[in-house]
Amino acid sequence: MCQVKTSQPPLTRAVPGLARTFSTLSRAVHWPRGCMPAKEADITTATGVRIVEATRGHIPFVAWVVMSANRSHLPKGMWDFSIGGTEEEVLRYLEVLADTEQAHWAHYSLFKVAEVDGVPAAGMCGFFENDLGPVSMMARAGEVDQSKAIMGIIMEHEPGAWVVEHVATKPEFRRRGLVERLISETLETGRERGAKTADIGVLIGNDPAQRAYEKCGFEVVIEKRDVEFERVYGSPGARMLRRAL
Repeated sequence: MCQVKTSQPPLTRAVPGLARTFSTLSRAVHWPRGCMPAKEADITTATGVRIVEATRGHIPFVAWVVMSANRSHLPKGMWDFSIGGTEEEVLRYLEVLADTEQAHWAHYSLFKVAEVDGVPAAGMCGFFENDLGPVSMMARAGEVDQSKAIMGIIMEHEPGAWVVEHVATKPEFRRRGLVERLISETLETGRERGAKTADIGVLIGNDPAQRAYEKCGFEVVIEKRDVEFERVYGSPGARMLRRAL
């Protein structure tokens, strides 16, 4: 069995209530990685695909989505460097982060999940940066030397843009159009909340993701390259794509 650290990572201080929550849940949560608890596994008996709002039962899957989306096509992402430890420990931390009292850009309540025959298969979230943006957690991530590199590719969004973030699909469910369906639903939420444009980011080199976003009407509007980011992460930088809503 994995031994979970009880020390609090640097990012713990970025979200009010996270230190207390981390201390409690690091001892109480024992869900399989990327899966819902057994008692909620049969959330639906219908066959096929459906898009649902994430619930607390999806928290382990949301943690996997956040970790995988930040890694993109690379071996490690921001969370690996900021939290450290094993993948199991990174996921445990992200589970706690997803269920804090205060909502933020990695909180489960922002996510939509595509389920295939009741199994969580893909996920993403959408938000207004001014409401829930990553600024505070990015600043805390900068306390970790390897994470400072990510600051060189941070891009500003247009005021009022709907930000689509944390997009990931389980390998066994790829090439089924799940991302396209999730994007459609997430953009509709943005429209309902009054957004006129939507932004989504991609690391340079993740060509399949960029093609999927372009298929959904996004176009590259900004590209940022950073030598230090490439040295640490292995990608030259990032691109921001935008579309009208």
